[in-house]
Amino acid sequence: MSRINTNVNSLIAQRILTNQNKELTTTLERLSTGSRINRGGDDPAGLIVSENLRSQKAAIGAAIGNAERAEQVVNIAEGGLQEISTLLLEVQSLVGQTANDAGMSQEEKEANQLQVDSILQTVDRIAEATSFQGTKLLNGNFDFSISGQDSSVVDYEIKSAKLNTGDTRNVQMIVTASAQTAGLYVSLGGTSLDLSSNTATFEFEVAGTKGARQFSFSSGTNTSAVAAQINSFTDVTGVSAVASSTGLYLNSNEYGSTEFVSIDVTDNAGISAANAGVYTMSTTAQFTIDTTSRAALSTITNAVRDEGQDLGAVINGVTATADGLTARISNEFLDVEIELDQAGGTALGAIDAFTITGGGAKFNLGPNVDIGNQVSVGIGNIAARKLGSVSTGYMDQLGAGKSANLVNGDLNAAQEIVNTAIKEVSTTRGRLGAFQKNVIGTTIRALGVTLENTTAAESMIRDTDFAAETANLTRSQILVQATQNALSISNSNPQNVLALL
Repeated sequence: MSRINTNVNSLIAQRILTNQNKELTTTLERLSTGSRINRGGDDPAGLIVSENLRSQKAAIGAAIGNAERAEQVVNIAEGGLQEISTLLLEVQSLVGQTANDAGMSQEEKEANQLQVDSILQTVDRIAEATSFQGTKLLNGNFDFSISGQDSSVVDYEIKSAKLNTGDTRNVQMIVTASAQTAGLYVSLGGTSLDLSSNTATFEFEVAGTKGARQFSFSSGTNTSAVAAQINSFTDVTGVSAVASSTGLYLNSNEYGSTEFVSIDVTDNAGISAANAGVYTMSTTAQFTIDTTSRAALSTITNAVRDEGQDLGAVINGVTATADGLTARISNEFLDVEIELDQAGGTALGAIDAFTITGGGAKFNLGPNVDIGNQVSVGIGNIAARKLGSVSTGYMDQLGAGKSANLVNGDLNAAQEIVNTAIKEVSTTRGRLGAFQKNVIGTTIRALGVTLENTTAAESMIRDTDFAAETANLTRSQILVQATQNALSISNSNPQNVLALL
């Protein structure tokens, strides 16, 4: 080189040294921070993707925390319900003891009543005291609220309903098939028994879901007297009777396919009226005799039996499962059970049952805040005045001086109320347990796996590969040193021209 004003080799070496220093700085930064992307210029596309993944991680982590918090709420509610269940079993025992009337003194009955009163007060106290961070769980605070309840709706239970903020949901029920009791008609040819002789007896057995009873009547007995005798054992058989001008209607006390009525004539005593016999009821109309189904009294060798029919219904476009007069649907957006009265359950047509206006315990168990990730669970009021049903009565009726008290009240009604209350509490516990196991538990596990995979994806994009970067560090250090030596040589080359002077 014979020029000294411009040292091209030095300029090249300076440029390369600057680039090598930048690479070395980048490598040292990645090794010291552990992140491959420290600013947008490191990898613009990778930065966008990794930030989105970080956002997803934060949302998933919040959802896992929400699910864990929901599990804590359910655990506290379960603790209160478990204690109430124990108390109800104690009341059941006290009712059974008091029913042993001949073996119980008045003082013992009064002592048992004192225990029941104390238990009822404790149930109310637990319902009021069970809370999570000051929010009461068992006093109806998390029950759903409704408006516009139709008069044919006897009772209802909203177990779950998803509603957007401020939204309401109309619940419409279409009765497609009438509920029926089991029923038979026994034609006897008149208002009194006309047997073959004064010494003959008409003998038959009536059976229902609760049991069976044998009856025997002499000639001349009015059908009304026969019905009265059958009705005196309705608690034993589950069957009631109504006298007509020519015979008897036998019907189960409850509606539904699990109910039945049967009659087995063991001695027809020569009843010979033209239409005498046992008839079943129409399957399409309640209390309507199927005149083609006659079984003559003289030809009956086995019991004639009829079964009830469950309600057929569609609720909000979903075919409901039914038991007697009660229909239920259960899906992601609505889980509701509705009980109709006799008129509503036996007449085909549409019923605007009610409108859900809000309520329920809402949990957001997904990464996105929307109705798809929300779960809403109804927890009813577990106070004594709410435990029971419209048809049987409520637990507060077992209190002193009430209709089902243990001293002089109706113990049959008391036991039915307690049985219903125990079933209600057990059902609530089972429903919350299923929610805890199948919804919360599954959600936590699924979100945990999702969080792991999302974290792994974000790490692949953003984190430093130390094996590669340490190799880059060694390479950069060597190149920087080599470039510095090259620059030093380039800078000293112009001095060679001095040899020409």
